[in-house]
Parts: sequence; structure tokens; C-alpha cells
Amino acid sequence: MLRQSFTKVARPAVRLSNARVAFSTSAIRMAEGDLGSTPKTGGGDAFQKRERAQEDYAIRQREKEKLLELKKKLAEQQAHLNKLSEHMYAFTSRNDSPSCLCRGGLSLDLVPKFEK
Repeated sequence: MLRQSFTKVARPAVRLSNARVAFSTSAIRMAEGDLGSTPKTGGGDAFQKRERAQEDYAIRQREKEKLLELKKKLAEQQAHLNKLSEHMYAFTSRNDSPSCLCRGGLSLDLVPKFEK
């Protein structure tokens, strides 16, 4: 019994030490960058240049479309703000402002209601 317990305890240590030795002495099969591709020196071939140019063109076109959409939204927002400012200051351009119509302040029925 005692002999069996010693061998069970000693086995994992032997296996770990063997694994460590095998791991530390194994040769490196592939170094960094050894993936079978050609080295990235120079500008590349004509196909790579053409592919890069097509990708850049597509990206520029998408950015151009996004800028046009943003300009359109900006113009819409500016038109909306102009409309709101005209509506807000409509009483100041006329002589019948709400403050003149009711003494002591604004009457709630004359104040314009904004729709959402």
C-alpha cells in the first residue's frame, strides 16, 4: 500500500518534468512572419495597386454621399430654425403684441401653441 501511494504521488512530477524537458528542447518550426507569403517590400505588383485604388475610390464615394446627406440635413434644420424664429417673433413685428392686448401680462389663449 505504501509503495503504491508513493508511485501515484511521484508519477505527475515525472510526467511534468519530462514535458518540461521536451518543451524546452523542441526546435522552433516557424519563425515570426514565416507564413508562406512574399515579403512586403516595395509597392507591390500592379494588381495590388489597382485593388488599393479601387478601394480608395469606393471609400471616397461613400464619404461624398455621406457629406451630401449631411449638407441636406443641415439645410433642412436651418430652414426649420428659420421658420421657428419667424413664428416666435411674429408678435414683435406687429403692433398688437400679447403684452399690449392684456394688461398685467400674457393671456394664455393668445400664446401660440407649438405642434410636435
